[in-house]
Amino acid sequence: MKPALLLFVLLLTACAPQTVSQTSVSPGTLLPYATRTPSLTPEQPEGLVVSFETPLPSPTPFVYEVRAGDTMSGIAFKFGVSLDELLVVNPDISPNSMSIGTKLNIPSSPANPTGASTSTPVPAPVKGIECYPTADKGMWCFVLVHNDTSDVIENLSAQVTLLDADSQTLASASALSPLNILPPGDSLPLMVFFPPVISADARPQVQLLTGIPLQSDDERYLPVTLHNTLTQVDGSGRNALVSGTVRLPEDVAPAGLVWVAAVAYDRAGRVVGARRWESPAGITPGGSLQFLFEVSSLEGEIERVEFVVEARP
Repeated sequence: MKPALLLFVLLLTACAPQTVSQTSVSPGTLLPYATRTPSLTPEQPEGLVVSFETPLPSPTPFVYEVRAGDTMSGIAFKFGVSLDELLVVNPDISPNSMSIGTKLNIPSSPANPTGASTSTPVPAPVKGIECYPTADKGMWCFVLVHNDTSDVIENLSAQVTLLDADSQTLASASALSPLNILPPGDSLPLMVFFPPVISADARPQVQLLTGIPLQSDDERYLPVTLHNTLTQVDGSGRNALVSGTVRLPEDVAPAGLVWVAAVAYDRAGRVVGARRWESPAGITPGGSLQFLFEVSSLEGEIERVEFVVEARP
């Protein structure tokens, strides 16, 4: 499977869980090493600069209260956003069971006609942006965001704009996180794929759109932990088999959904690949769950892989 196709799985909604990849990798070609998780991703090397020269309109979300006769698709059309974007920033709301008074987060969009005043997203630092052309002349972009606050941040997204040599816009799209949350001290890439045809020398700019701090008593996410994470990089340096264990404390609700995000970095600290694993089974209180899957690099050798986990009842 091509790396671009493999990574595209990450941008699908959470409706259909993935099964664990059973890809066979010869032990003789693997270089095993233990990984730290979580850990602070180093600063980007000199020359890798995130540009904010062209401000985007309406860079923050707002809340809309569902009224009689509203549908999810109708609300998306009303505010000039795609249905997929609306579903991503409202992961716990079913489009088929919205009641009057339900509050929806509306992602910002240049087409948003409301003119409503909006709150500022959590100022999570953008550590850098990396874009990689694909063989079919598309492009993957990774916006690395680090949570240096004391709060869990939910629904992070960013707008990535590709510019040509004359600073004219080639394409613009929302970059999304592989998980719904970013815990304190962790880093995750917001990802977006630009379909062909994109010039290989396109210059990216990025601006955060959404980022909501969670209340400490929010019960939608469970306090799972990762243990015994292991990364085995093959001889090419471009593919890694990752494994580990997710554990759930005894005094919490059962976990019905478990996601693990694996982020591959090169020697310079650049994100070169990422993938989300979705558990085919939940975890009972006090129990554990093992994961095993592959993550590939879009460019260069994998130096390390870091993990972030999310679980919901």
